[in-house]
Order: sequence, then structure tokens, then C-alpha cells
Amino acid sequence: MDEQVDVIVLGMGPGGEEVAGQAAAAGLSVVGIEERLLGGECPYFACVPTKMMVRGADLLAEGRRIPGMAGDATVSPDWTPVARRIRDDATDNWDDKVAVDRFEGKGGRFVRGKGRIEGRDRVTVGDQTFVASRALVIATGTEPAIPPIDGLRDLPFWTNRDVVKVEHVPSSLTVLGAGPVGLELAQVFQRFGSQVTVVEAAPRVLPLEEPESSALVHDALQHDGLTLQLGVSAKRAAQNGSGITIDLADGSTVTSEGVLVATGRRIDLRAIQVRNAGLDDEGHSIRVDEHLRAAPGIWAVGDVTGVGAFTHVAFYQAQVAAADILGREHAPADYRALPRVTFTDPEVGATGLTESQARERGIRVRTGLAHVETSARGWIHKAGNHGIIKLIEDADRGVLVGATSAGPVGGEVLSMLIVAVHAEVPVSRLRTMITAYPTFHRAVDDALNALS
Repeated sequence: MDEQVDVIVLGMGPGGEEVAGQAAAAGLSVVGIEERLLGGECPYFACVPTKMMVRGADLLAEGRRIPGMAGDATVSPDWTPVARRIRDDATDNWDDKVAVDRFEGKGGRFVRGKGRIEGRDRVTVGDQTFVASRALVIATGTEPAIPPIDGLRDLPFWTNRDVVKVEHVPSSLTVLGAGPVGLELAQVFQRFGSQVTVVEAAPRVLPLEEPESSALVHDALQHDGLTLQLGVSAKRAAQNGSGITIDLADGSTVTSEGVLVATGRRIDLRAIQVRNAGLDDEGHSIRVDEHLRAAPGIWAVGDVTGVGAFTHVAFYQAQVAAADILGREHAPADYRALPRVTFTDPEVGATGLTESQARERGIRVRTGLAHVETSARGWIHKAGNHGIIKLIEDADRGVLVGATSAGPVGGEVLSMLIVAVHAEVPVSRLRTMITAYPTFHRAVDDALNALS
């Protein structure tokens, strides 16, 4: 028999869990459905474990910067404590009992299984069918996108879901994709002793970020010893003894012990049968309005909306959707200052529009660029001090529409720029603010001066 509930949440990643938890805490009957682990990619396969890997790799890099700065040091990488920390501290050996207990403690009901949408208010899991009287929330996230490389699917390649479980560092690794995920993990394994080659069809690393950021990270990766094959695509993959050989479009080959596929994410709307709810399953995402409504009685949050595959976007959208479902007053979703951070070394933080995006929108652009290493704090920092601050101003309105903070703690320095873009603080007002000396934030002053 059909079971009546107030709210069905299909997909219990960060966004789904937040909506479901808020609705349950408000006293509604809520069923949360998840095929894998409650909490989604972030705590088990992405943000949390990968940043533990990055932290270990950055410590090694800092140790190697001691000579000439503070004495002598010999650094010997050991992956064992990293793997142990991910397994024991971050993921409980990939067990979501704590998360399930947390959700059920709020009054929710958790059902593990693959949910299929049967109607605007109806979802089936196995032999159970739930009917929502108040809201159906779709938060099914994304899957790793596997490129159509001949022979690749027959080989034991890694995605982010596999790489966080690695117990031993491979002697060599080929990374397909030079976006944030690919570069973060490429640098990690290089610093832990693997010989890494990155293959990217675009002509530069981080192709969606500012060219200055790409150049900065490109130089840092080469300094670490990585090999970068840019502007060339992979065509074939085959087992070669104990390794894997990738044939590239320019006729060259790359052979390595392991292959990591980091070529983006995909959304499979047909798998959850959104068409049965009257939604388009031909697109790459579910279209939503500023309240995260996809249709009457249906909301969508997180990666599936196509706004940005970031945990902070999912949390933000969940707040908006939950308030809307519960009839609470809330501001509509506003993505003008959507932040993103690539946790390479140097760290690349950005918010709002890039220069090219702003120009494509017909904005009369003025830019300001400053180099972190020429700031007082950058000069003091010395080893590992390379970075930039780039500001994108709408010259007609006198406000920032985008900004990049790359360098040591680039993502942290970004916070003040997020406020500036989000609140549309006039550039003339930003120039009157006082930044502490000597901090990395002082480079923002330099970039503001460069706007003049």
C-alpha cells in the first residue's frame, strides 16, 4: 500500500539531508531516500577526505621549504597516516551510521535504496511507495563523468570515489582532467612520491578560471615535477603489463601504474524518471526558480540544479527550499557572488564573474591585478608566496562583479571579496577600508589601486 508522508526527499547528500532535517525538526513526517551513504559525496568521497589528503601534501611542501628559511630538513612522505585518518576519522570506514542516527534523531525516516519517481508526489523504493502531501524534493546529485575513450571502461581506473580509499601511492599516475579535482589530487600524489602526468584537452589548466590563475598553478605544478599534457585529448586506453597506456591524439602515449578520471560530473535525470513528475529529462539539470521550485509541489537542490557542484551551494539552496516548504519568510536565491576554491598550492579562490564572462555579458569592464609576492606579507612569507588578486569591476556602476584570490590561503582571503561582490559595495567605499598590516589581505588594496 502507498504510505502517506508530508515530505519526500530523494537524495540525501548535503542539500537533501539539510532540507529533510529541517522539515523533520519542524514536526513534518519526512522520508529521506538515498541509494548510497547519507551525507553524499562530500563527507565520504570528496570535500572532507580529499582536503585531508591536501593537508598532508601541503605539510610535505612546507617541510621542503625550510632550507634557506629556517635551517635544514629532510622530508620523507608516508601515506599510511593519511589513509588511516580518512578511514577512521573522516568516514568511519565509509559507514554512515552517525549521519543516519542524526537524521532519525530529528524525527525523520531513512530508507536506503534507489528511488524512482512515479508521479508529481510519488516515489517508489523497492516494493515501497511513498506519497507526499506537501513536497517532493529532488537532490540526487551527480556521478563522475567517464569520457568516451576507447577501452577505458574495461580497465581498473579510479574516480574520486576510489582514490580516497587508496592504501598505497602508485609509482606513477595519469590524471585525465585539469580541473579542480584533477589538479588537487595530481599535486597530492606527486608530493607523496608518485610521478604524475596530467592530460587535458583544453589549452590550459583550470580552463574555467582566470588565465592568470591558470598560469600561476601551471608553474607551481611544474615546479613540483608534474608533467602537463595540455591541448590534447586521450583516444585509447589499454592494459600494458601491470600498468595502463593512454594513447593521445597527437600520437604520443602515457603509461602509468594508475589512471584517475577527473573529467567532470554528470546528471542522470532519466535514471530517477523525472519525466513522470512532468519535468524535462533531456537537459543537463532540473530548472528551478529563485525559490528552488521545479514545479508545483516539487523542489530541487544541489548539483542536480546545475548551479554549481559545490557543497556550499547545496547547503545554501537547502536553506531557501526548506524555508519555502515550511512557509517561512526567506530571500530568493542569489548567486551573484557564488564562491569556488581550488585547493591546490597555491590555493585559487574566486567569486562572481571572470573577466571574460563579464565582457560576454556586455559589461564595461575595468580590471585590477596585484601580485601577492610583492605585498609586505608576501615578501615576508617568501617560500611559497606566489599569488594574485584580480578584481573585475563594472565600470558603469562602480562595483565589483567578480574577483580572484590566489596564493597562500587564497580561499580565506576570498571572504572579503565575496562580501564586496554580494553586497555590491562601491569600489570607492572599498578604497576607504582599513586592512591589517602585514596580512595577505593588503594585496587587495594593491588591486583596488590598480583599478584607477
